[in-house]
Amino acid sequence: MRIHLKKKSQLSENQVTPESVYRQRRQILQGLGLGLGAAALSGPASAGLFGSLLGDEKATPSKGAAITTPLTFNRPDAYQIAVPPTAERVATSYNNFYEFGADKSDPARNAQGFKTKPWTLTISGEVDNPQTIDVWSWMEKQQLEERIYRHRCVEAWSMVIPWLGVPLADIIKAAGPTSKAKYVAFETLYDPEQMPGQASRFLGGGIDYPYVEGLRLDEAMNPLAMLAVGMYGKTLPPQNGAPIRLVVPWKYGFKGIKSIVRIHLTDKQPPTTWNQLASYEYGFYANVNPEVDHPRWSQASERVIAEGGLFGSERQPTLMFNGYEEEVASLYRGMDLRKFY
Repeated sequence: MRIHLKKKSQLSENQVTPESVYRQRRQILQGLGLGLGAAALSGPASAGLFGSLLGDEKATPSKGAAITTPLTFNRPDAYQIAVPPTAERVATSYNNFYEFGADKSDPARNAQGFKTKPWTLTISGEVDNPQTIDVWSWMEKQQLEERIYRHRCVEAWSMVIPWLGVPLADIIKAAGPTSKAKYVAFETLYDPEQMPGQASRFLGGGIDYPYVEGLRLDEAMNPLAMLAVGMYGKTLPPQNGAPIRLVVPWKYGFKGIKSIVRIHLTDKQPPTTWNQLASYEYGFYANVNPEVDHPRWSQASERVIAEGGLFGSERQPTLMFNGYEEEVASLYRGMDLRKFY
């Protein structure tokens, strides 16, 4: 079964996360004798896969919740899914954002004081019109769209998220890529004073910060790729990548770099964080592919976060390119997807 964006999705009700869901922690790692250091060396899925076995009510922030504001947006029919999305309180409390800690519950707890105003985004490199944008002023001038996308984590779980934003292609076109531009590199804010995971290798999963990501230019120009500035009708909360993040729904979630401060067009393939940390596990492309397993587990199916936590959630087959094969398969025609994973 595929999801064709020009039609209503064929996802069923039981593939969507309900309102009450468990909270995850990674403490089982210590019980297994692995520890955070082992998890850090083997990439994001070590924390998520093993940590998913336990729930934790501490994931719900009890006070100091981030303030988000409503946004004005359109709902293009082509990007709607005819089922309810994952519950907002789940999607905003069950996160990977290692800058605020490697536990799923850490970002919601540790990011609430994160300052996102003012915020600038620099666009540089192989462009005719390099620019530095005040993100909040820019946001007010955009015609935002709500796009309900499936989200597939490399840890073999999934959600359905209503993002608000603009096509990534719009901001790239405005910068005027030169004929030398072949790739688009992204960089997250580096601010250890605000981001405790950047200040501590133990808390931040052993990553060398700032977090960096990249796409081929043709991937970045695909209509599905977007810069999100909101979710659930409001601005992004800090734990979900405020004030601006990347969303590429046919790729594993770690490609969706958060709290972006720089976009750089280049003629060379840029380094990416998880590929640098463990290239044998996390490739540059990171396309969702049920036929290419992670070295330590199968990617043929996924858990849709559901009532009762991981053990109560339904396992469903993973779709090629996360269900967006019709829209993106042509980008990889002729490529060996086992080699370019």
